[in-house]
Amino acid sequence: MVENKPIVYVISDSVGETAELVVRAAASQFDGKQINIRRIPYVEDRETVDEVMTLAMENDGIIAFTLVIPGLREYLIEEAGKKNIPLYDILSPMMMLLQRKFNKIPKNEPGLVHALDENYFRKVEAIEFAVKYDDGRDPRGILRADVVLVGVSRTSKTPLSQYLAHKRLKVANIPLVPEVDPPPELFHIPKDKVIGLTISSEKLNTIRTERLKALGLKEEANYAKFQRIEEELVHSKRIMEQLGCDVIDVSNKAVEETANIIYHMIQKRKEK
Repeated sequence: MVENKPIVYVISDSVGETAELVVRAAASQFDGKQINIRRIPYVEDRETVDEVMTLAMENDGIIAFTLVIPGLREYLIEEAGKKNIPLYDILSPMMMLLQRKFNKIPKNEPGLVHALDENYFRKVEAIEFAVKYDDGRDPRGILRADVVLVGVSRTSKTPLSQYLAHKRLKVANIPLVPEVDPPPELFHIPKDKVIGLTISSEKLNTIRTERLKALGLKEEANYAKFQRIEEELVHSKRIMEQLGCDVIDVSNKAVEETANIIYHMIQKRKEK
């Protein structure tokens, strides 16, 4: 039975993250929610390739792939051609271009982009740091962080921390709540390490209302009331002014956009 949403099968002899990102980027131009992506990582044999092609034929699907093992790549291209399966090779055109430019033969080894180098370990360390010092769990992280995010609940502090961790930045985040004094450590670090996150009361009301619905709670809860939201925003603004930190309005920004703004701010400061 063919599914309503078009299916893209992503085949890789490594993790498959690169191929999926390319597919999602392309799909975003056609409303990315209207496709179904099935990632098949660590493909090393023809049997798995055959299984995916069978699924693609049954579901009128598309195959996108990043296979660097020559024999496997050639087999997929040849067999998909015979079966008239729409196929897209993500890596080969760029590899061929670089091969001509460098006048070298590529290694054709899967997973080299995820090699266990120093950058990889720094990324893992930063991700673990973001988890450990999320939501003000341990204020000692403030003193060790590259950047500290502060803001009221639902200003994307946690997803921003994780996103920036993938860029190898150690991030701690602190919720600002009127009933709780901020950790003293927050006032003992350079102000340029602190980033305040603010949001419009209307946007925050919408986000919190949806959050309550997702949790199966009543929309009338104090958490989403405008009076409570205004109280929190006034309190957070006062704390940010005391800290003298930069403030970013996240009301109409995607997490990725805000994260890139923060990342470039941090990089500029490091260059000074």
